[in-house]
Amino acid sequence: MDAAQIQKKLDKSSAAFRDWKKTTFTHRSGLMLKVASLLRENREKYAQTITLEMGKPIAEARAEVDKCAGACQFFAEFSEGFLADEFVVTEAGKSLILYQPTGAILAIMPWNFPFWQVIRFAAPALMAGNVGLLKHAPNVTRCSLLLENIFLEAGFPEGVFQSLVISNHLAETVIQSDIVQGIALTGREYAGSSVGALAGKSIKKTVLELGGSDAFIVLADADLENAVRTATQSRMQNAGQSCIAAKRFIVSSRIKDEFVDRFTTSIQGLKQGNPFDESVTTGPLARLDLAETLEKQLTNSIKLGARLVTGGQRDGCNFLPALLDLVTPGMQAFDQETFGPLGAVITASSDEEAMRLANMSRYGLGASIWTRDAEKGEKYAREIESGSVFVNALVRSDVRLPFGGIKKSGFGRELSSVGLKEFVNIKSISIY
Repeated sequence: MDAAQIQKKLDKSSAAFRDWKKTTFTHRSGLMLKVASLLRENREKYAQTITLEMGKPIAEARAEVDKCAGACQFFAEFSEGFLADEFVVTEAGKSLILYQPTGAILAIMPWNFPFWQVIRFAAPALMAGNVGLLKHAPNVTRCSLLLENIFLEAGFPEGVFQSLVISNHLAETVIQSDIVQGIALTGREYAGSSVGALAGKSIKKTVLELGGSDAFIVLADADLENAVRTATQSRMQNAGQSCIAAKRFIVSSRIKDEFVDRFTTSIQGLKQGNPFDESVTTGPLARLDLAETLEKQLTNSIKLGARLVTGGQRDGCNFLPALLDLVTPGMQAFDQETFGPLGAVITASSDEEAMRLANMSRYGLGASIWTRDAEKGEKYAREIESGSVFVNALVRSDVRLPFGGIKKSGFGRELSSVGLKEFVNIKSISIY
C-alpha cells in the first residue's frame, strides 16, 4: 500500500470509530462470538495457511486457531463485566470510574503465532469499543488478510478492523497519525525500542511484548519425568520460536546429570521434517537468517566452553533440535534470546544460586520452577523478576491472566481484565 491508500484506511478507521464506540456490549459480543464460530468452522483452512507461510507443524497450527476461538469467546462473554462502571465512596454525592474506548489502535505483530498474536490484541480492543489496524509481519501477509476477512464475514462494519500491508517506513506515518491513539507491538527488543521511541515522541500509549530468555528452574526435589516432558514441549514447540519458550534450563547440581540424560533422550525422539506431515514434531525455522543466527549463537557458545550434547546441525532453515550443557553467563546461549530449538543447561549449586542465575538476564517475560514442595515453589516464584511464573507447569499465555514482561521484555499487559483496560480512557466523574 502507498501513502494515499494508507490515509484512506486511516480515514475509514476514524469514521468507523464514531459509530462503533456507541454500540452496545451485547452487539459487540454477538459479532465476536461469530468470529469464534468462523475460526472453528474453518480451522483447517486457517491452519494450512499458517503452516504454509511460517512453517509450524500443522497440528500446532490447528491448536493456534482453536486458542484464538477461545479468546474471542472469553472476551465476548466477560468484557462488559470487566469494563462496568465502578462506584467509589468520596465526599461527593456520586463518584464513579468509567472505562471508555479511545479510538484506533495500531497492532504491529510478528510471524511466529500469526493468528494468536493478532486475536489476543483484537478481541479485547474491539470489545472495548476501539477499532483496530494491523501491520503484520511481511512473511505472513496471507494470514493478515484472512484475519481482516474473518471480522468482515462475522459482520463487523468496514473500518473496525483493517489489515495494512505496508513497509516499516510507512508504519512510522501510521504511528504519527492523529487518528491512531495507541500502539501494541509484539516483537524483538530492537523493534520495541524503535516503535516505543516514535510513539513517545507522538505521546501515544504503547504496550510492548518483546523478547524473552525464560528460566526453567529444576530444583533437586523436582519430578524429573514431568519436568523433562514439559521442558521438551516448552523449548521445542513451534521450532523454538516463541518469546515465552523455556530457554535457560537452570538445574540443581544434585540432579543435573540425570536431567541432561533424560532431556537428551526426549529431544532425540523428536521428528523434524515436512510440517504438513502429521507425524512431524519440528518444522523449519521461518526464515533463513533466523537459522543462521541460531547457528552462530550455538557455535560461539561452544567456543567459550559449552558442550554440545545433541543436535545443532543446520540444513537451510532446518535446525536439528539441540541441547547445550555447561552454559555459563557470558555465553550467547545464556545472555541472548535464542529463537529456535536450542536448549541451554546451566548448573546451580544451590536453590539460592538458581534464583540468582534466573534473574541474571536482561529479559523478564516468564519463568517456571519445578519442585515437589508447592510452598517453596511459591516462595521462589515471588523472587523471580518476570511477568509470570508457573510452578510445575508449562509457561503459557492464558486469557484469564495478564500477560507481559519487565526489563527488556517490555511493559504493559495483554489478556484478562488488565489487558482489556490498556487502551481505554479510565475516566473519573464526581458529582456534587
